[in-house]
Amino acid sequence: MAKVIIVYWTGGGNTEKMAEAIAEGAKGAGADVTCKNVSDASVAELAGYDVVAFGSPAMGSEVIEESEMEPFFSEAIGTLGGKKVAVFGSYDWGDGEWLRTWEDRVKDGGADCVGSVKAHLEPDDDAVAECKAFGAKLA
Repeated sequence: MAKVIIVYWTGGGNTEKMAEAIAEGAKGAGADVTCKNVSDASVAELAGYDVVAFGSPAMGSEVIEESEMEPFFSEAIGTLGGKKVAVFGSYDWGDGEWLRTWEDRVKDGGADCVGSVKAHLEPDDDAVAECKAFGAKLA
């Protein structure tokens, strides 16, 4: 059974809704899942998981949230070499460039980027279903 941790930052609840759907999909596929807001997570605890999923909405000029998620991710990526890592989040403008950039950062950091999922604004039923399927894939 895979151990999956989902660490996310949310402003309006959209990314949290995605995190919960990903967790539900992973649990349904048999994974042992922990889902935490980044403010409640520590980089050290990531070592105890097989799969790490990071979530953040697109902010500013298509970047991840800068006050909590960016520093956490920047510290964590150096510790995740060879580990399976996924990224996800919601956006309002653009085409998801921030997510592609984030995937590249995962790969450049030496982790095994296993994919991403995004939702435009609040995740609708289709986006929630996609998140659940993504979670099952992570399991």
